[in-house]
Amino acid sequence: MKTSASFESGVLTEERPGAVKPPETLWKEHKGGLVVVECPQRIPCNPCNTSCPTGAIKKFEDINDVPSIDYEKCTGCALCVSKCPGLACFVIDITLGGGLALIKMPYEMLPVPRKGDTVKCLGRTGEMVCEGHVENVAEPLGDRTKVVHVTIPVEAVNDVRAIRVV
Repeated sequence: MKTSASFESGVLTEERPGAVKPPETLWKEHKGGLVVVECPQRIPCNPCNTSCPTGAIKKFEDINDVPSIDYEKCTGCALCVSKCPGLACFVIDITLGGGLALIKMPYEMLPVPRKGDTVKCLGRTGEMVCEGHVENVAEPLGDRTKVVHVTIPVEAVNDVRAIRVV
């Protein structure tokens, strides 16, 4: 779903360099998920790269570069999701079947959802896109940044970017 918000608002509303999605064919075949990065501005930041244990998020030539991904190396571990200070990394697995996908997204709010919860899945501007089911809540780096694993309808993977606990 597109919104009318401009890029100056801080809301990513369209494809642009720095908004990186996996190649469609690889995305459909890769179990465990692949990283989706929505980091459209050159800023001095590289925790996604330095936290990636496989080198899937390529080394930056300049600290201000936007991330580029070697999808053949991505394992869907979600360490980059936990480490990104801009909440711009997501891991999405569209191989679940049954019309469902799994999205691993950062979560830094209270209350923390619990496995089994039904949550409201939100788009980039806070609008409700669908309901989702919490499959797991992880803290991969032990730093209190949660990565929430939510199953959603597969057709919502390009729109869901946050959740609201009800």
